[in-house]
Amino acid sequence: MSAAPTPPIEARNDKFAQQHADQFSSWLKTKESGPREDALAEDPNLVILWAGYPFAKDYNKPRGHAYAVTDVRETLRTAAPKTAEDGPLPMACWSCKSPDVARLINEQGEEGYFKGTWARGGPEVVNQLGCADCHDTASADFAAGKPALVLSRPYIDRALQSINKPFEHASRLDQQSMVCSQCHVEYHFAGKDKAVKLPWDQGTDVDSMEKYYDKIAFSDWVHPLSKAPLLKAQHPEYETWRAGIHGKNNVSCVDCHMPTIQNAAGKVYTDHQIRNPFDSFETTCVNCHTQDKKTLQDIVAERKASIQELKLNVEKQLVHAHYEAKAAWDAGATEQEMQPILQDIRHAQWRWDYAIASHGIHMHAPDVGLRVLGGALNKAADARTKLARLLATKGISHEIPLPDISTKLNAQKALGMDMDKLNSEKQEFLQQVVPAWDAEAKKAGRLSQ
Repeated sequence: MSAAPTPPIEARNDKFAQQHADQFSSWLKTKESGPREDALAEDPNLVILWAGYPFAKDYNKPRGHAYAVTDVRETLRTAAPKTAEDGPLPMACWSCKSPDVARLINEQGEEGYFKGTWARGGPEVVNQLGCADCHDTASADFAAGKPALVLSRPYIDRALQSINKPFEHASRLDQQSMVCSQCHVEYHFAGKDKAVKLPWDQGTDVDSMEKYYDKIAFSDWVHPLSKAPLLKAQHPEYETWRAGIHGKNNVSCVDCHMPTIQNAAGKVYTDHQIRNPFDSFETTCVNCHTQDKKTLQDIVAERKASIQELKLNVEKQLVHAHYEAKAAWDAGATEQEMQPILQDIRHAQWRWDYAIASHGIHMHAPDVGLRVLGGALNKAADARTKLARLLATKGISHEIPLPDISTKLNAQKALGMDMDKLNSEKQEFLQQVVPAWDAEAKKAGRLSQ
């Protein structure tokens, strides 16, 4: 007896605009995120720390769900491929961006979806992050106005099972956060097809994931200055949330970011604008907190400032460590001499990145953020102490000077990056390739006219 066919996945969000009008209209408001904020311009240290990795080219702070496809197309990190075979990035880089990913996995299986380069998905992944990412849009419950939650990414289902949190046995409250974990997690690309894999085999805290990566000798890239094999943390909000006070008290992502509200007719629905809880204070924070809004905002601001101060201190130490390691190599240091130093740099930068890549850690788990950054600072100091001793044996006792990295452009120039060329190529790609992708998608009926 053959298995029942899998219902097709509708990735066009506007197809549900009438059926779920309130949810759709509130989702449209995720376009109100405002202009992009350039994180590299705000903190040029990031350029040096991510040297040799795409994030050194371009890193903007995240915007609303309605910009997911737009922003990944427009960032310099995805380069300017002209054909479906051009690199450098894999198909996996679409995985958090669109319900078309769920559609493709449903149609082709994971193996088929992950094959090839990011550019191969250009005419296929065209709808902004939306309905079918989190909901079973083909279910009777969805049609009846009771949207069934679903994990549309099978690799997340496997990861949750690995930490004994199977989705199908979870409460709806837990499932609400689990669907968010499909994107708001740390992951890496594994195997020849670079499929998404979560490093949760030994746990979801920073130390357990570090052990996982060290055990399989994985690194995202090798830093061109220090030659340290580094890890790039993605956005481990689910991991830090579950370790923080809100997660431990079963306060879900939806409680704070997607509150239940009423429309003009008094009908209750979930707000899909997905924003800062303080923007909807009367329907979020007051459900648990007795303090007034100003008091809570002051507490959060103080925690954020503490994390920011420690973050910058870690960055200063790591920038020096990368340049000091380069000086050691240039002075004739051996692989054996450098190995423990590079391990310290790797572990320090992993902790730093884990803390800062977790957007909102000052609200989700400020104690975790401070502890992880404190560990990063200690490991960076260990690396620099060992480097000072090693450099002394090479006859170098003076401080290793840094180039001018006071601005983003200066830092990129110091690394020899030709930003004019990268920007020019990107503009050509956006003007010529992307319109062709959209035209092909519309012709095939994958994108609404």
